[in-house]
Amino acid sequence: MAIPWQNWKKLTAMPVLVTTLVVTGVVAGVRQFGWLQQSELSLYDLFLRSRPSLPPDERILTVLVTEQDIQKQQTWPLSDQTIADLLRRLNEASPRAIGLDIYRDLPTEPGHPELSTLFAANPQIVPVCKAAGETTDQPEVPPPPIIPTDRVPEQVGFADIPIDNDGVIRRNLFLISNSNATRCTTPFSLGFILSLIYLDQEPDVNVDINDDRIILGSTYFPALNPNPGGYVGLDARGMQVLLNYRGNTDQLSKTVTLSDVLEGNVSEDLIRDRVVLIGVSAPSVKDIFLTPYSGSDAIAQQMPGVVVHGQMVSQFLSAALDGRGPIWYWPLPLVVVWIGVWTGLGSSLAWWIRQPLYLGGAVLAAIALLVAGSWGIFVGSAGWIPVVPAAIGLVLSSGSIVAYVGYEAQKEQQSFREKVAEQDKALAVLRSLMADNTAALNQALQEPTEITGKPRSLLSGRYKIQKVLGAGGFGRTYLAKDTQRPGQPICVVKHLRPGRTDARFMQVARRLFNTEAEILEKLGRHDQIPLLLAYVEENQEFYLVQEFIEGQSLTAEIARPQPETVVIDFLRDILGILNFVHTNYVIHRDIKPDNIIRRQSDQKLVLIDFGAVKEMKPQETEKTDGSTVVIGTMGYAPPEQLSGQPCLNSDIYAVGMIAIQALTGVKPRDIPRDGASGELAWEQYTQVSPELARIINRMVKFNFTDRYESVDLLLQELRRLPS
Repeated sequence: MAIPWQNWKKLTAMPVLVTTLVVTGVVAGVRQFGWLQQSELSLYDLFLRSRPSLPPDERILTVLVTEQDIQKQQTWPLSDQTIADLLRRLNEASPRAIGLDIYRDLPTEPGHPELSTLFAANPQIVPVCKAAGETTDQPEVPPPPIIPTDRVPEQVGFADIPIDNDGVIRRNLFLISNSNATRCTTPFSLGFILSLIYLDQEPDVNVDINDDRIILGSTYFPALNPNPGGYVGLDARGMQVLLNYRGNTDQLSKTVTLSDVLEGNVSEDLIRDRVVLIGVSAPSVKDIFLTPYSGSDAIAQQMPGVVVHGQMVSQFLSAALDGRGPIWYWPLPLVVVWIGVWTGLGSSLAWWIRQPLYLGGAVLAAIALLVAGSWGIFVGSAGWIPVVPAAIGLVLSSGSIVAYVGYEAQKEQQSFREKVAEQDKALAVLRSLMADNTAALNQALQEPTEITGKPRSLLSGRYKIQKVLGAGGFGRTYLAKDTQRPGQPICVVKHLRPGRTDARFMQVARRLFNTEAEILEKLGRHDQIPLLLAYVEENQEFYLVQEFIEGQSLTAEIARPQPETVVIDFLRDILGILNFVHTNYVIHRDIKPDNIIRRQSDQKLVLIDFGAVKEMKPQETEKTDGSTVVIGTMGYAPPEQLSGQPCLNSDIYAVGMIAIQALTGVKPRDIPRDGASGELAWEQYTQVSPELARIINRMVKFNFTDRYESVDLLLQELRRLPS
């Protein structure tokens, strides 16, 4: 019996489901080993660089110590006097906070007393220290010694910046427990403590700090977990967030140099009520870092450390005062689900789109949608959605389905070839048995068949016979209703009665019938071939139940000559169906206008009446050896088929004859052959372009070796013709 549609859906869904689950597990596992992390981080950097930059932050001023400044001062490190002069000039313009990103743990005379006095008298001036590392090669760098230990947590910020394995800064570490510290005991980063000092003068801004999150204004900062975005197994100790850069170095804030300030060339309006950060940009000091903005030009696009601290200050102030939230990401379980969604999409695309070019286009389109959608989310709401594992899952699952389908198709084709070979053997045996009883056969051909029993009422308890569509010596064709389907749709029942009922004959006939049904069932998967709904054996008689195609046969359409463009469209359409048939190693053997239906619902051509089972019922026949019953219709069947040796391009001959009839309006039997060449002399009846005439003439060559070897080659030439 045919496979019910519900079961068919289950069968088709199983490979997609299994592939989706397996590939999702593999990709998620590979991701958890960290093998995709670098590619995901590189894409993250690209997203950061490609999003629109914000305008410079007017709440921040950056003072850079350049290489030219060091040359002017003629010394490094800068003297305490130089630093004191710089801080005094800035402080006189009333900034909210000053951050000094230059270590001053040791006196550098002259000027140490003056610098110490400034630190002691101005708690808004925040120097830096370096927190204790986990190993002995990362020692502490203490704050300036003038600052008492009890004031360190409030007036000193640590300068430590977390750097990823590829040397890029993508995270903002702002709070640590610092339990191992003896001198750099502050729990706050330079950027965070400067932000707190600034926000202390904003009475309407709420600041709430806990062990696992902070709240600035209405913005919530959760602590970074070990697997944020594309990271895997991240060292997330302390409190960290993804650093939400404002832009590149020159896009952070207004920038001046040390010399500009010392020489009085900086307006007080640039300093007043701002956070002022002081640091070094001179390459010789090497306080510069790679950031996502470095890109491929990493050397030229490094960012001074003080600018990185400024990015952190801007991130906190923008969150508290502008509502600019942190970069968010999904928890790991949701990431796995996301990978599964795209993996399932890849499996589904490959399952339903079998044409390689179309599938490749669909996969590329899906990847483009994934990248564009993720970038849109990143730009629109600062969400980091994993792209690389999802894209790999999409490609890998579609490739796996393609491989699976190819393997199954190869198996199915091998099985199909075996069935066709088995069918041919059964046909040979059947012919032999029929030849042994020629008298009985002739009597069956001449006597009308009386069909009694269930076909007149209800077949297999399901199919209600409505009327007879046709009858022959070995059976009849009925129009019937399927009483077990909603609406009782119409179907076609072909009732086939073997000419003999002895055990040997019935055994061969039954084997032929079952094999034939399996072949027709597979061919019926094509949209333009009737679907086999069921096959039944009752009372040593056989029944095929097929989809009913409502429409008109091609015979009526080609009763008069058709335009060349119409014939070209017909050839492309019917040969597309025939290509599918031949791909499955099946020869139709009886292609003629009566067996091509113009379907009423969509005006597509449908090829009907398949099968070697037709050898069990009478056709237009020609005796080749006194015993062989030949399938085919005179005029459409080529010579080799009439001699009992059909091949694949025998069907091409039949299609060519229909094309000639469509162009000329002349039936094939009435077209003469050229006396010299033996080929059909049909062009005298019509006007046709040389290109189409050449193609048709090759289709209907008398010798099958002179015709097109395959439908595919023929279609390639037809596609070059104008429609």
